[in-house]
Amino acid sequence: MIYGYARCSTNESKQDINRQIKELKTAGAEEVIFEYEHGDAKVKKELHMLLDMVTEGDTIITLEVSRLSRSTQQLCEIIEVIREKRLRLMIVGSITIDCRSGQTDPMSEAFLQMAGVFSQLELAMIRARVKSGMENAKSKGKRIGRRPTTKDDIPAVFFRHYQAFMDGKMNVSELARVCGLSRPTVYKYMKMAK
Repeated sequence: MIYGYARCSTNESKQDINRQIKELKTAGAEEVIFEYEHGDAKVKKELHMLLDMVTEGDTIITLEVSRLSRSTQQLCEIIEVIREKRLRLMIVGSITIDCRSGQTDPMSEAFLQMAGVFSQLELAMIRARVKSGMENAKSKGKRIGRRPTTKDDIPAVFFRHYQAFMDGKMNVSELARVCGLSRPTVYKYMKMAK
């Protein structure tokens, strides 16, 4: 079986994962597993599920090393699973590690690990630039992050249903659902409304 793995760091409203899915299918993926999770997150549920379910002889394809992980340590752990389970890992148009015979090509494995190092470096550089930019903006007196929420920001729909909550006719979950808000947001608004 040939599985594709696609990952984006943020949700579908901010990043379109469909391009990756389409390219993986074009590259031969029979089934594509995808998720929205940061590249160096310690737990990528869908990737772990994929690595658990694949069986000897299967192939996993992805578009870039950074889709698997932006952590060299995690990438080495993935390579170890590929080796132990006798799988083939293909980075489309780049590196392939074929462990179906129980052996790896040392050169291919080394190139994949080096690509992982550059992926981790890229993430570290992005974070450093963002931090530097934020510090620069702060030094110029700019406010970083969202502006504080005030009582005037609370939507009217909350106040329409808040009294029913206060009267015991609905619980917090129901209030959140009818207002189209998350529970933490409802709790925040409740504090402000008192």
